[in-house]
Amino acid sequence: MKMKKTDDILLKRLLLSVGILLFIRMGTFLPIPGINHGHLAFYIQQHPITKNLVSTFSGNDTFVIGLFTLNIFPYINASIMVQLITGLIPSISKLQKEGGGEGRRAITRLTRLITFGWALIQSSSIAFYLKRALFDWTPLLAFEIILWLSTGAMIVLWLSEVITEYGLGNGASLLIYTNIISSLPNLGKKLISENTGNLNVLSGLGIALLFFIAISGIITLQESARIVPLISSKQLSQSQPLVSKVKSNNYIPLRFNQAGVMPIILTTAILVLPNYITNLGVFPLLTLPIFLKSSKIIYWISYFTLILVFSSFYSTIVLNPKDISQELQKMAVSIPGIRPGLATTFYLKQVMKRVTLFGAIILAILATLPNVIEGILNVSSFNGLGTTSLLILVGVVLDISREMKSIILSNIYNERFD
Repeated sequence: MKMKKTDDILLKRLLLSVGILLFIRMGTFLPIPGINHGHLAFYIQQHPITKNLVSTFSGNDTFVIGLFTLNIFPYINASIMVQLITGLIPSISKLQKEGGGEGRRAITRLTRLITFGWALIQSSSIAFYLKRALFDWTPLLAFEIILWLSTGAMIVLWLSEVITEYGLGNGASLLIYTNIISSLPNLGKKLISENTGNLNVLSGLGIALLFFIAISGIITLQESARIVPLISSKQLSQSQPLVSKVKSNNYIPLRFNQAGVMPIILTTAILVLPNYITNLGVFPLLTLPIFLKSSKIIYWISYFTLILVFSSFYSTIVLNPKDISQELQKMAVSIPGIRPGLATTFYLKQVMKRVTLFGAIILAILATLPNVIEGILNVSSFNGLGTTSLLILVGVVLDISREMKSIILSNIYNERFD
């Protein structure tokens, strides 16, 4: 009876999440009124740069500007900006840490406001870019496109919050997961069509082995943590066996990959986006140095190094050793053998440096793995399924499994004590 009730809860949450994801997916292909998609398709076919850009984002050469075209991307940009602002502006950081429920609500309101701003920026970019593709473009049509796309982005944000609150999984992560999964069939088709002469049994086994190594490495990176034991001032006066027992049950888990996919995103923004902007003709002078273009080795050394740098930088924003030390002092808790205060801060900083460096090296190796596959096996089209995509796919599956375990355990606990 208990298991049946738990299954009902999980089923309701699952159906809610799947229903909302299907609704958003259908809204993505619901065309915005006023746009002649025939003109747009003709323009895309005649311009290789635009065609490559559309192929990158949609997985094929067709592109429909629908109600939910912006999807969850304005919210992602807003979340990244809020994280950076929180780490760099002390007053907002204090509001997040000491504001309690009201502080969290204020941060949520700020994120929504910035999301709306990003939606306006991105929809305006699309609306004015379409001026060169649509013969019947007018300022009124541009305004309507901005209104439709911005409204759609805010509806998607609300629906993602509904999934997070009442469904199964994190709404924003599930939307990204859905976008990646939906592009896999086109990626597989493109891989086979472009590498018909190069693919054989040996290369197939090699690809399977390298993907197995990549997924195993990502799971290890996501789940591994350095355990820092803790002990309270009351427990110091107790017997040694009890102290030993407590030390194993109370700890700070310092994850190897505190920064998630952010180092890869920031590195890509520095090394890749300037070329995209140059190709679009927005800033003709904005480009990478010629030696980075001519040498793949130098490019990938720069890629590897920047991931290490951004991992260290972003990890200190996500987890500040000084803040942890202050919180431990407030709770009268310390690390065995380490004095509270500055000594604890220094110890945590040193441990975090080593943990972050190890995690960053693994992340950088995994990030370059698709290019290793392309180079060694002489196949192409793996950039559509890079380390960022694999990190998100694996992370979402792990988060859902953890949430399901949490729901099952909490339901058992509630029924036992009701």
